[in-house]
Amino acid sequence: MELINFMEDVVSTYVDEVLEKDSAFCGCSRCRMDVIAIALNHVTPKYVVTTKGYAYARMGELQAQFRTDTIVAVTHALKVVKANPRH
Repeated sequence: MELINFMEDVVSTYVDEVLEKDSAFCGCSRCRMDVIAIALNHVTPKYVVTTKGYAYARMGELQAQFRTDTIVAVTHALKVVKANPRH
């Protein structure tokens, strides 16, 4: 068994989506990881242990408000990193 924060996968996916639309962002691995870390600190974690739990959490991702809240956190994180890159 392994403890997984489902939100890590979700945020990583949304970061990739947002970065595709922002060609002015650096995109190096350090900046990308900084965006993920900041965004994860602004969303509620969802820990799962089993594949059934992962599937259940995945269903929650389909809700519009969940997606909106996560993309807002990613966009905010992107702005923070863009203004203060650490590479």
